[in-house]
Amino acid sequence: MTDFLDQKRSEITKRLNELRPLMDEYQRLEAASAALEQLTGPASSPARRNGARRGPGRPRGSRAPGAATTTKTAAARATRKPATRRKSATASATRRPGRRRGSGARTAQTLELVSASSSGITIPELAEKMGIKQNYLYRVLPALQKEGKVRKRGRSWLPKAA
Repeated sequence: MTDFLDQKRSEITKRLNELRPLMDEYQRLEAASAALEQLTGPASSPARRNGARRGPGRPRGSRAPGAATTTKTAAARATRKPATRRKSATASATRRPGRRRGSGARTAQTLELVSASSSGITIPELAEKMGIKQNYLYRVLPALQKEGKVRKRGRSWLPKAA
């Protein structure tokens, strides 16, 4: 049994000694990569170099210039229509029909809670009472204010004065 254990220890030690130079090289290359990253910024990151991420302003489905592609990928890309972005002016015309913004149950609940508070209520208080996150209310309440349903005084939201 001890001969077997000694043999395995010896094999492990031998293999560790073989791998040590590779590990040292890996650590040196990792340090060099980090130093280059600080000098040039994230645009030269490995993910960007390999084409995993598209550049800013590039259409969906495109790769970084010079990115390696397989023949299957290149063939699929050649047969696909080019990606186009929607223009903001036409976005409202092409919006699919649905319920009006601000006509949901949460909006009604928000209006009800604001109306019930005579001295005003803050967004954190509303979120706690409704059991939701605050970010939704930071979008909804200004829309309700624009519609004239609520008004803001400081950080408090009040029902619109009659």
